Amino acid sequence: MVIRWSNIRLFMFILLVSCRPGNEASMPLDGERAEDPFSATDVQETLEKPETEDGDRLDGVGDHRQNAITRAVERAGPAVVSITVTERVERSNQPQDDFFRYFFGEPVPREYTNMGSGFLISEDGLIVTNHHVTGSQPTEIRVSLPDGSDSPATLVGTDELTDLSLLKVDVDRPLPFIKFSDSEQSIVGEWAVAIGNPFGLFEDGVPSVSVGVISATNRDFRPDPNNPRIYVDMIQTDAAINRGNSGGPLVNSNGELIGVNTFIFTGGTSDGFVGLGFAIPSNRVDQIVGQLLHSGQVGLDYDPGMDYTSMTEQLVFRYRLPAVQGLLVTQVNQGGPAFEAGVLPGDIILRIGEDRVLSEMHANAILREYDEGDDMTLHLLREGREYETTLLLRQRIPSADPIP
Repeated sequence: MVIRWSNIRLFMFILLVSCRPGNEASMPLDGERAEDPFSATDVQETLEKPETEDGDRLDGVGDHRQNAITRAVERAGPAVVSITVTERVERSNQPQDDFFRYFFGEPVPREYTNMGSGFLISEDGLIVTNHHVTGSQPTEIRVSLPDGSDSPATLVGTDELTDLSLLKVDVDRPLPFIKFSDSEQSIVGEWAVAIGNPFGLFEDGVPSVSVGVISATNRDFRPDPNNPRIYVDMIQTDAAINRGNSGGPLVNSNGELIGVNTFIFTGGTSDGFVGLGFAIPSNRVDQIVGQLLHSGQVGLDYDPGMDYTSMTEQLVFRYRLPAVQGLLVTQVNQGGPAFEAGVLPGDIILRIGEDRVLSEMHANAILREYDEGDDMTLHLLREGREYETTLLLRQRIPSADPIP
């Protein structure tokens, strides 16, 4: 039997006509009309009302995108502030010698503006940030909150060595604040969220967010004579931290404080972030803030029993001292650790432990590494001869009289 191509085309045409909507051929066998054809509207309605695990419809697609990170930002974000600081500094390129001061006068101070981040730790307006954001003697501090308000702030206390400052804003309403986590319980690999105002991009104070993980904990950086700040037990993260993020919070997925974003390590390959950011752990922040709130400054938990000052050219010429780097002991307290170890006024401290001492601030940073009850070895120079002694560190005896 021969089937012609024209017959096949006629058969297909009849089949298509019979299957049009409304035709009897479109009716199911049980006599009921079939459902309406598929429409893109069905897809849109499904997207607008996604289902939960229980099969219920949510109000919007935004609820479907909520996760641990967005909830952490929602909790911590309203407590993050942008800080603008104006500070007066002397021109460092002018000579400091008395001779030059006599002829050329005092160095002319100049003002500069610095921007950074911070975060509220109490509803009455206490704010934590970095010392390198505020400086030691700012002339003006302005704080911008995420709600758009702007307020002046006062410096409650600051500590250059730990690189932390405590500010206070006075407002007539309770403010949102961040809760502290126990940084000892931080887990390498858990989410870490950095919140702040990088590069001062957002003048309205609304913070930006970057996300990473805790890369490592307990990272120590020994005091450097060029930057003697104490960075110990630091938390390392790969959440992006850039200039302006300093002083902002690093929070966990619960929106609780892990640490204070402080500096990045570039390895000399770049001026920007390369995946190595470091934050001061929350436990240390809590300890330092407590001291700043109590007395406005941070002290040692022991007393070495002596006062000292950096060796300078002026001291060398004035008192005919050896031209060496170190600390000149100016006073010793009777009954204190230094007195018991045989230290005398006029001694020059060359080393503390194995660390060569280059300045008073450098020495203070080294002293922060010791605790009450420790033995501390000093290498001293007296009348041209070097000798070594050991101090047993303890609290000050109130009745002790100084030896001038």
